[in-house]
Amino acid sequence: MEGGYKELPFYKQAGIIYDFTVEFCGRYIDRRSRTTDQMIQAARSGKQNIAEGYLQKSIEGKLKLLSVSRGSLEELLNDYLDYLRQHSLKLWRKDSPEARKVRSLVYNRYNVYNDYKDYIFSPESAANAMVCLINQTNRLIDQKLRWLQEKFIKEGGFRENLLKKRLVYRNGRI
Repeated sequence: MEGGYKELPFYKQAGIIYDFTVEFCGRYIDRRSRTTDQMIQAARSGKQNIAEGYLQKSIEGKLKLLSVSRGSLEELLNDYLDYLRQHSLKLWRKDSPEARKVRSLVYNRYNVYNDYKDYIFSPESAANAMVCLINQTNRLIDQKLRWLQEKFIKEGGFRENLLKKRLVYRNGRI
């Protein structure tokens, strides 16, 4: 893959989620609170575990780290949902015009953080925008996890394939 993991849509989206979360926490959550640390770390983990997973030689390693990324983003999603609930803010319906508009942003080939900046100026729109983006990102990661699981079932794992090569090599020398 020419651009590697950095070209993966869900990696780019995870980067947007991380940057947005840092700004969200700086604006709307006390910097000294445990919630700030938790949200920023969950967003960071969502991004960084994709990168680390894609540098693994084994499918098992990729599966493990992508699953960690997925779990971190789910944790962050729940933090945003909790924020909306605890502050008596409206959660956008999935089919609302606002949610549709946010969801359409990912189809921009050059989707970047600045595409979401207009949403940061209100805690309600900011949290809802991230709920939309995290849900989209999680769906993409889920698809990749299913694909990797199928690949592992069909092709085997790294150690299994190394053993096969070793046996071929050894049997050729006898």
